[in-house]
Amino acid sequence: MSKHFRVSGSLLLKLGELGVRASAVLRTAGLPQGLFDQPRVLLTTEEFFALWRAIGEVSADPGIGVLLGTETKIERFQPISLAALSAENLGSAVRHMARYKQLTCPEEILQQMDGEEWSIQFRWLLADEVEPQVLTECCLAWVLSVARHGTGASLSPLRVEFVHPRPHVNSIERYFGCRVVCGAPRNAIVLRAADAERQFVTRNAELLAMLAPQFEEELTDQNGDGDFAERVRGTIRQKLTGRRPSIDDVADALHMSPRTLQRHLQVAGSSFQRVLEEARHQLARHYLNNPLLELREAAYLLGYEDASSFVRAFRSWEGIPPARWRERQGTKPPARRRHDPRPATDTLISGS
Repeated sequence: MSKHFRVSGSLLLKLGELGVRASAVLRTAGLPQGLFDQPRVLLTTEEFFALWRAIGEVSADPGIGVLLGTETKIERFQPISLAALSAENLGSAVRHMARYKQLTCPEEILQQMDGEEWSIQFRWLLADEVEPQVLTECCLAWVLSVARHGTGASLSPLRVEFVHPRPHVNSIERYFGCRVVCGAPRNAIVLRAADAERQFVTRNAELLAMLAPQFEEELTDQNGDGDFAERVRGTIRQKLTGRRPSIDDVADALHMSPRTLQRHLQVAGSSFQRVLEEARHQLARHYLNNPLLELREAAYLLGYEDASSFVRAFRSWEGIPPARWRERQGTKPPARRRHDPRPATDTLISGS
């Protein structure tokens, strides 16, 4: 997993086309004016969020996120999007997007199949704060943009879900062609399960055969022995969906024996218990930034038997209890609900 966000120069180009001055955005974000003059722009999660918050503040258009996530010219698609468009169908395209996004940012694309619904959402792995609303809208619009280009159809989701309210719901509904639900427990685009099988008119096996090996080589280099512990953490995060995964579960997912897994972790200077707690710590911060999740729900998602065990663990990580940490982040605790079903589990799209 990359620890920085790789920002494409095309963002600067699109901001200019939409009448947003990059200099004003950078100044508002507290970033250097010559940032986009660099051949490779890498930002921490904090800097990346500041950049997107600034875009929302500087732009006069509340729908700027959707506009930035929408691409009308296929020649402007980035390599990851081109690989996705070269896939056989929409389901395969999203798998490629999820797998290769690891190369450019500390972010995961997750999916959940639930009956006739297929939801897709984004998770920011190193975030200490809630992602900017403009960024969320851009990401969901990007998914739909790839889907519409690939299928050659004016595909519309069943709905779009947001945790926080939007003042421009009507414009979002017009673009996505579906209803927008605010006050949801997640930010997600919800498609029909059958949409995953929609064939792509942009399918290009030859181009995919050129791009995929290059991406896979980069992933191999990135996930070498030095990053083995991160590979294990990523697998644990995938399996932390209401139960604590065992070393056998993780080893099986990585196609190795538990003994080999332990040996590789020892070489990397770590242990299974340590990376398990690190994965829980990362996800705990993510879940606590969601104002609709209660502490006991977060504890359940992290595989703890009860909220007290979670509170003790979190105090050992951060030095303060989770409720206090939430207050410092400015995340309001959820209103008490009469009936609290356990949260649905999310499944990370893997490339295997």
